[in-house]
Amino acid sequence: MTDRDGLLRGVVGRTADVALGLPKANNGYEVQRDLAVPMPDGVCLLGDLYRPTGASGPRPVVLIRLPYGRAALNGLAFGATFARHGHQVFIQSTRGTFGSGGHFRPFSTEREDGLATLEWVREQAWCDGRVAMTGGSYFGHTQWAVAPYADPPLVSFAPHVTSARITRPFYEGGAPAILNSLAWTEQLGRQERGILAQLPTPVRAARLRRAVRALPLQAADVAVNGTAHPFWRDFVEHAEPTDDFWAGTDHSTVDMNALPPATAVTGWWDLFLPGQLADVTALRAAGNDMRLVIGPWLHGEPGELKAMLVSDIAWLDHQLGDGPAPDGAPFRVALQNTDAWLELEEWPPSEAVPETLHLHADRTLQPDPATAPAEPSRFVYDPTDPTPSVGGPLLKGPGKQVDNRDIERRGDVLVFTGSPLEADLDIVGDVSARIHVRHSVSHADVFVRICDVDEKGRSLNVVDGIRRLHPNTVPADDVRVGDDGVLTVDVPLFPTAYRVVAGHRLRVQVSAGAFPRYARNLGTGDPLATGRDGVPCHVEIFHDAERPSSVTLRRMPWPEAASPRGKADAANELQPVS
Repeated sequence: MTDRDGLLRGVVGRTADVALGLPKANNGYEVQRDLAVPMPDGVCLLGDLYRPTGASGPRPVVLIRLPYGRAALNGLAFGATFARHGHQVFIQSTRGTFGSGGHFRPFSTEREDGLATLEWVREQAWCDGRVAMTGGSYFGHTQWAVAPYADPPLVSFAPHVTSARITRPFYEGGAPAILNSLAWTEQLGRQERGILAQLPTPVRAARLRRAVRALPLQAADVAVNGTAHPFWRDFVEHAEPTDDFWAGTDHSTVDMNALPPATAVTGWWDLFLPGQLADVTALRAAGNDMRLVIGPWLHGEPGELKAMLVSDIAWLDHQLGDGPAPDGAPFRVALQNTDAWLELEEWPPSEAVPETLHLHADRTLQPDPATAPAEPSRFVYDPTDPTPSVGGPLLKGPGKQVDNRDIERRGDVLVFTGSPLEADLDIVGDVSARIHVRHSVSHADVFVRICDVDEKGRSLNVVDGIRRLHPNTVPADDVRVGDDGVLTVDVPLFPTAYRVVAGHRLRVQVSAGAFPRYARNLGTGDPLATGRDGVPCHVEIFHDAERPSSVTLRRMPWPEAASPRGKADAANELQPVS
């Protein structure tokens, strides 16, 4: 590397540190590219080694394994940034990606390849035996595929925006999440075709919209990328609730006591959020002092990535060096619709008070259940005109909060609205619904969404959840069948920390679908990959004294002097509660 190259790297690095809010780096960095790591089956995977300038002798290693390319932006963001801050980093392209040998079939070989890579790294002269892992999304999954099984154990890991059961968001509530899954399939199919092929265009967006709406779904990958992709084929062909194809990718049942110290960052609109919170609570219950930051972010949003880097530098300095231990409470979460960050000792916070709101036949939402008989509310779900959904935890925008009024005018969406709030309502914790429902077919969905309605009638989604009903899985712990055929369905909604301001109203939507976020339910039980034709489903939602459909949230009862103030700003820096 020439002096000019070193000077340019220094300028770029200092600029990046200021933009990201990172501490000033004291190092330059050097790179050794395309180091070949042999796997037990003879395939070689390639990786790049980043070292602080002038580093000598064995040092700890930060291991990152990802399928999205180890150079360019990933190399700068993770390899260069960590090396400039004093850490040695080995970034490896997973099997079948960016020069690594073999065939890339997502999730299928990460445990075997990851453990073999870890063993190889520890054998190198530049490694002192201590290895930590970090990364988000898929390269959070590559950590979960290694951390429970590493012997000796990792020093630490940082599985951001991911879940130990990586496929959970692909089948949330049993409903195939076709929009996110096809968007990721498109990304994977184009990522090695050059930068122009990765740029969003109206043509590509229109192609994705057409492909997700066409039936059957089996060849939607060809429609968006011109070629088949193994993930999409696995996704559509193994979507049945009794299919155990994905069992090997589920690391949520491991011995949590055996895992090393951990930290993570995620967002309230991140598709992995429910699974990640379940992982963190399980780790903490097992005695692991895991920490979690939750911001007002969508998956991969710049603010989320920035928070990950800030967290990683401090965490690695502590775990691999002489940096201070993290301070503050284990859960640091943004209270949306304010500029406050809450410090919580546990999730859900024990001080948050459960409150149940009941659906009434007059389409109101009230704290008290009905006291008299009432006719059920009825509608028809037609799979040829599936109930649409907007916003939410999407991989491609517009996600997060979107005005729902057009959807709420449809005849296949029931809307229950509360009175204007007399005071701010801070919802902090898990949210759920209990819906008493009867369908005319045995294959059907229950979708529930809570919205924040302002004085002008704009209805913004806050949290939602879905449950796909399948005769092979009913009854179940969360679905009970009455003598009259009415089902009592418990639907977990996304967790949140969100302020509904005084004067606004809460609204609950109940429908039988949320397309194209989730695959339309054809009502026939035909396989997801090959199903073409559907049948209408007649739906009855009960809300009488005997069958009180409801939603339950958790209200934070602030003492007046402690109530966080201010309006939300998604670009806020991490800061103490105001």
